[in-house]
Amino acid sequence: MSRPVSIDIPHRLGAAEAKKRIEAGFGQLEQQISGGLAQVDKRWEDDRMVFSAKVLGQAIGGRLQVLDDAIKMEIDLPPMLAMIADTIKGRVKKQGVLLLEKK
Repeated sequence: MSRPVSIDIPHRLGAAEAKKRIEAGFGQLEQQISGGLAQVDKRWEDDRMVFSAKVLGQAIGGRLQVLDDAIKMEIDLPPMLAMIADTIKGRVKKQGVLLLEKK
């Protein structure tokens, strides 16, 4: 059974700039994951992204909501990855904070 992981990342960019940075960040993520061995799909519905990825036979799905002052993300991890959910959550949050830093 999958385990949902919730991540909130505050920012001071406004929704439009945050969405732009997330779009760029997902592009980089797609290139980094397993050197192109992963299949990553995403679609935007206004300021809400639905995404999925399949890496080494493991399917990951999730939703991301862009707000004026925060990003709210929920990732559904398969049982094999649920064992390291806290590590994954920490890394995603760290990368998200770096991506959304006001520059």
